[in-house]
Amino acid sequence: MKRQDKADQIGLILDDLYPEPPIPLDHSDPYTLLVAVALSAQTTDKKVNEVTPGLFAVASTPEDMAALEPEAIRELIREIGLAPTKARNLSTMAHQIVDAGGEVLADWDFLEGLAGVGHKTASVVMSQAFGFPAFAVDTHIHRLASRWGLSDGTSVEKTERDLKSVFPESTWNTRHLQIIYFGREYCPARNHDLAVCPICSWAATKKRIAEEARGRRVKPTRR
Repeated sequence: MKRQDKADQIGLILDDLYPEPPIPLDHSDPYTLLVAVALSAQTTDKKVNEVTPGLFAVASTPEDMAALEPEAIRELIREIGLAPTKARNLSTMAHQIVDAGGEVLADWDFLEGLAGVGHKTASVVMSQAFGFPAFAVDTHIHRLASRWGLSDGTSVEKTERDLKSVFPESTWNTRHLQIIYFGREYCPARNHDLAVCPICSWAATKKRIAEEARGRRVKPTRR
C-alpha cells in the first residue's frame, strides 16, 4: 500500500473514532494553554490538569506569574516532573511576555523565543489557541507515525514534515489530537500487540510487527 493511501485510510479511521477531539489540557485562554503545554513535558496531561487549577488560582496571567518568585511557582507545581526547571522557565517566560506587552502573540518567533518553549509547544499554541495550521509532534505521535510507516522515525522534525505531506493542511489541527487519543486508547508504547491493533495490524510492516512481538517476549534479566 502506498504511503498516501495508507494515510488516507488512517484518516478515515481517526475521523470515525474521534470526530471532535477535545484539547486534553485544561485551559481558559492562550496563556493558560501555553503554561499547561510547557508543564506537560515528561509529565502526563492528567497530572498537569490536577496541578494547574491551584497554579491558575494564584497566577492565571503573565503579570500574576511574573509577580511570583520562582520558589513560589515551584511549590505550586511541585508534583510535576522537572518542577524546579519548569518553575524558573515559567517565571522567565512571564517576564518576557509582560515586557512584550502582556499578551501571548500568534507568532512563531515570539513563542519559540520564550523560556521553556520549543517547536512542539509553539505548534500546540498556534494550532489550538489561534487556529493556525500546525502539526504538533510529540514522542507519542512520533512513535505511531513510525509504526504505521508514515515516517522513518529518524527525527521528530522529519516526522512532522512527513505527516504534513500526507495529511491535508485542513486536518492538521485535529489530526494530531486524534493520533494522541488513539495512542492512549489503542496503541500504547509498551506491551502492544500490533497484530490486533485497529491500525497497526494492517499499516505496520510484517517486519515491524515481528520485531515488536519479539520485544514483548523478552524477559527482564534477574540479578
